[in-house]
Formats: sequence, C-alpha cells, structure tokens
Amino acid sequence: MAKEPRIDWSRCPLIETNIHVHGGAPVLRSTRMPVSAIVDNFEYGLTASEISDQFEISQDLVEAILDYAMSHSVAHPV
Repeated sequence: MAKEPRIDWSRCPLIETNIHVHGGAPVLRSTRMPVSAIVDNFEYGLTASEISDQFEISQDLVEAILDYAMSHSVAHPV
C-alpha cells in the first residue's frame, strides 16, 4: 500500500513545531491551531474563505498555508 503524500513544513515561516504543543504537530506560529485542520478542511471541499470564517483567521493566511502545502508535498518522506 502506498503512503499518502505528506507536507514538509520545515521551511514555512508561518508554521512552528513544539513538542509541548499538540505533541509536536505543525501549528500556526504563536497559536495552537493545527495546520492539518486547514489542509484537511480544504481537501474536504471548503474554500479558503469558509476555512477563514470557521477558524477566525485571515483568508490571506489560509491561502498562504494552502499554497505552501501544495508546493511542498513529498510523496515519499524519509
């Protein structure tokens, strides 16, 4: 079974990981907002505007996260 593509968040200045916040899962910098919530909702079919409204974050930030995610997916993470 092939692994799902993953996103390499390591160079995104909007994202941070901290072992003490969501077990080290990527979150929006200075928040506890998991980036996966944005990406998962977009993949589910919500628009950037709907995600922005749902999570009360700017649409520009949502679009920047989605742009980064689309351009930094890795099919076979090491």
